[in-house]
Amino acid sequence: ASNLTRALKSDSKKMGNWGEMILDRILEQSGLEKGKEYFTQYTDRSEDGTILRLDVVIRLPENKHIIIDSKVSLIAYDRFVNSSEDAEKDKWQKAHIDSVREHIRGLSEKNYTNAVTLDTPDFVLLFMPLESAFSLAIQQEPELFNFAWQRRIVMVSPTTLLATLKTVESIWKHEKQTQNAMEIARQGGSLYDKFVNFIADLEKIGTQINSLQST
Repeated sequence: ASNLTRALKSDSKKMGNWGEMILDRILEQSGLEKGKEYFTQYTDRSEDGTILRLDVVIRLPENKHIIIDSKVSLIAYDRFVNSSEDAEKDKWQKAHIDSVREHIRGLSEKNYTNAVTLDTPDFVLLFMPLESAFSLAIQQEPELFNFAWQRRIVMVSPTTLLATLKTVESIWKHEKQTQNAMEIARQGGSLYDKFVNFIADLEKIGTQINSLQST
């Protein structure tokens, strides 16, 4: 635990990997199937040919998609939590909010919604792996959510993301039931047609037997 804490405090890349690990756990709990209903470390290109590396892509029915980004830095938040002086807390609280704001701005400039092979709504989900860090940013800067939304970013925490993914899982369940019902109807119709043809063939045979008897 101490090694993990030191790593997260000093290395934003490792912190990003940790955030992705939390995201993976939430995806596993969502009931969605990896490789079919969601993909991790997805690579695509924008309309101008720029390579886009997406943390997670959620697939929806009718070949729609939702993109999730999980690389927000929580270093300033960690220092806020571990500060004992009010002045220090205020300093790192502001730094945390500024860090989130800068990430929102940078994420918006990447234009992930322009991915060529994906059909996405006009926004990207920005995942913050700590509920408390998410709450602090929103409570202390209520306009931050609107700031993100204006840049086509929706901020989500583990709780709100899981609720969203459970909704997606429910949509897929309904879609699969609909597809199964349609397949049953298709095969039932095919079976009915075979019975009709079988009866027609039997009637022809009966007619031919009667003709043969008469002859």
